[in-house]
Amino acid sequence: GMILGSNGIKMGKRYPEYVVNPNDVVKEYGADTLRLYEMFMGPLEADKPWNSDGVNGAHRFIERIYRLYTEGNIKDLENKNLEKLYNQTVKKVTEDYETLNFNTAISQMMIFVNAVYKEDIFPKEYAEGFLKLLNTVIPFITEELREKLGHNNTITYEPWPTYDESKTTEDTIEIAIQVNGKVRDTIRIKKDSSKEE
Repeated sequence: GMILGSNGIKMGKRYPEYVVNPNDVVKEYGADTLRLYEMFMGPLEADKPWNSDGVNGAHRFIERIYRLYTEGNIKDLENKNLEKLYNQTVKKVTEDYETLNFNTAISQMMIFVNAVYKEDIFPKEYAEGFLKLLNTVIPFITEELREKLGHNNTITYEPWPTYDESKTTEDTIEIAIQVNGKVRDTIRIKKDSSKEE
């Protein structure tokens, strides 16, 4: 597997002689980028070849997060469009952290960031809760962004965000329309629709 230590990052069985010094990566990109990249590479126990493009991708994701928190769309208002995805994100990230599945937790957070970019309002409640989720992976930038939200205490001791289970499920289901045993179409209906409907 990949080894991170004072001697560098060894790239597993394929390139045992190739070593990347983590200090060089931190100098160029920052510690948060290195942490994010390592956690996103895959399951902890898997061999992972080093990929400079992946480091750049991790850095770009952090830059997107920074812009999200500094471009003025955070408002003390609701946004129903983000309600279900926010609750799903808190649930999935919480469960994935508990099982050390950092890569899938980060994937979910990327999905959330993409969704927020499509909205005009990023509710402050969600912005603060999301920072706490991110703090496990990128602690330095999240402390700075929390300060930009008007807080002067550390995020470390803030309570973990909670989710509403009822807001994590789909409201609709997809059913197939069959004629003479062959699927002709699919439709989406409300989950609690009656058989007659």
